Amino acid sequence: METIGNPWLWAGFGGLVVIALLVDLVLMRHGGAHKVTFKEAAWWSLGWVALAMIFNGALWWYVGQTAGAAEANRVGLEFLTGYLVEKALAVDNIFVFLMLFTYFAVPEEQRQRVLVIGILGAIVLRAILIFVGAALLAKFHWLLYLFGAFLLLTGIKMWFAAGKEPDLDKNPVLRWITGHLPLINRYHGDALWLGRGKRRRYTPLFVVLVMIAVTDVIFAVDSIPAIFAITSDPFIVLTSNVFAVLGLRAMFFLLAGMADRFHLLPYGLAVVLAFIGSKMLLVDVYKIPVLWSLGTVAMILAVTVALSLARPQKADTAA
Repeated sequence: METIGNPWLWAGFGGLVVIALLVDLVLMRHGGAHKVTFKEAAWWSLGWVALAMIFNGALWWYVGQTAGAAEANRVGLEFLTGYLVEKALAVDNIFVFLMLFTYFAVPEEQRQRVLVIGILGAIVLRAILIFVGAALLAKFHWLLYLFGAFLLLTGIKMWFAAGKEPDLDKNPVLRWITGHLPLINRYHGDALWLGRGKRRRYTPLFVVLVMIAVTDVIFAVDSIPAIFAITSDPFIVLTSNVFAVLGLRAMFFLLAGMADRFHLLPYGLAVVLAFIGSKMLLVDVYKIPVLWSLGTVAMILAVTVALSLARPQKADTAA
C-alpha cells in the first residue's frame, strides 16, 4: 500500500482525534444532559469543519516541504474531495438517525449520548474497513470495478427510494430484537437495561443503539468504496473519513429541524454515488482529475440544496 502516512503523521492524526473527542465529551458532560440548541450546534459544526481544514492545510504544508508543491496540491485536493463526499453522505446518516429517534421517541436529553456512541463505533468500523479495503485493492485491482458497480447500483436504488419513508416495522434487525429480547416499554434515564442475568430487561435506548450500530455498518459499506474512487492512500482515506464523521453529532442537531427543507438532497446524493461509481468503472479508460471530481460533487450538492430551498416540499406530499 502506497501512502504518504509515516509514523509521525499517523501519531499526530491519532493524537488530534483523541484530543478532539475528549474535548467534545468533556464539554458535553459539563453541560449535562440537555437539549442542544441550533446556535450551539452551529458553532460546533463550524468548529469541526475548521478543524478539518486546519488539518488539511497542515498536511498540505508538510507534503509541500517534503515532496514538492505538485504532490502537496494533489494530497490537499484528494483530502478535500474525500471530506466533501463523506460529509455529504453523512447527511443521509442524519436523516436515518432522525427517523430512528422519532420512531422510538428518544428524549432530547438522551440523543447526545446515543450519537456519541454511534460516532465512536463508526470511527472504529471505518478504520477497520479502510485498512482491509486498501490491502485488498493493492492486491486485487479488479475490485475497483466491483466497488464502482456497487456504487452505481446503490445510487440508482437511492434515487428511486428517495422521498419514501422506510418501514421500520418490517426491519429484520428490529423484528429479531423485539422477538428475542425481553424489553421495557419506557426509558429509564441513561440505562440500557435493568436487572441482571435472566431478570435483565432492555430499555428502548438499548434498541436504538443497536439500530444506530447497524446503520453505521450499512453506511460504512456505502461510503468507504466511494472515497477509494478518489484516492487509494489509506492515510487520506481514513483522515478525511474520520473528520467528516467527527462533526456528525453537531450536524445532526443543526439539520434536525430543517430536514424537510432539504427534501431533494437524497436525489443529489444518489447522483453523487452514481458519478463516483462511474468514475471507478472508467479508471483504466480515463482517470477523471481530482479537481473535476471536487467541482462535480460540489456542483451537484449545491444545485440540489438550491432547488430544495427554491421548491419547498408541499405539506400534502410530506405527509
